[in-house]
Amino acid sequence: MAEFIKIYKENPNPKEIAKVVKILRSGGLVIYPTDTVYGLGCDITNTKALEKIAQIKGVKLDKANFSFICNDLSHLSDYIKQIDSPTFKILKRALPGPYTFILPGSNNLPKVFKKKKTVGIRIPDNNIVKCLVEALENPIVSTSIRDDDDVLEYTTDPELIFEKWNKLVDVVIDGGYGDNHASTVIDLTSSEPEVIREGKGSLDVI
Repeated sequence: MAEFIKIYKENPNPKEIAKVVKILRSGGLVIYPTDTVYGLGCDITNTKALEKIAQIKGVKLDKANFSFICNDLSHLSDYIKQIDSPTFKILKRALPGPYTFILPGSNNLPKVFKKKKTVGIRIPDNNIVKCLVEALENPIVSTSIRDDDDVLEYTTDPELIFEKWNKLVDVVIDGGYGDNHASTVIDLTSSEPEVIREGKGSLDVI
């Protein structure tokens, strides 16, 4: 049974953050709020945890399109190839915010992602996940938790999320009601930005 931890996004309690980080470091799976929908994530450096998420999502790990949740733009150089000035300006304009940017992956990607040519980068505008990544000191690999309901794509109520997921994960963070619009996905690997999915983020940034 997962733990259910209430954390206030205006002022995340460092003790609660430390508790979740300890779970992440030990290979645990965490469901947490972002500035869009709730996400399912784990420590990017923990292969067993990554395999668990891939299994839950029913995909092969080396083919999975997970996002990397970063704390700020300084993490990027660890995982992506050098980008040009116009691309960096788009990132600077949009982040933190409700966007996932697809960027060219570097040779420093964790072993399980070595074959990937691109990575999805997220820097959500949400204090809880920002504090988690900052305390963990490396990105969280993330995927959104979709709902089986045909009408509602995403569950917004953390208590309902806990009911559904408590046997599959180690902790569910109650950070208040989530959004039911996913992030806007923009591919920046070509000469012109390409919108892959229109979501919560406005297209004005490109």
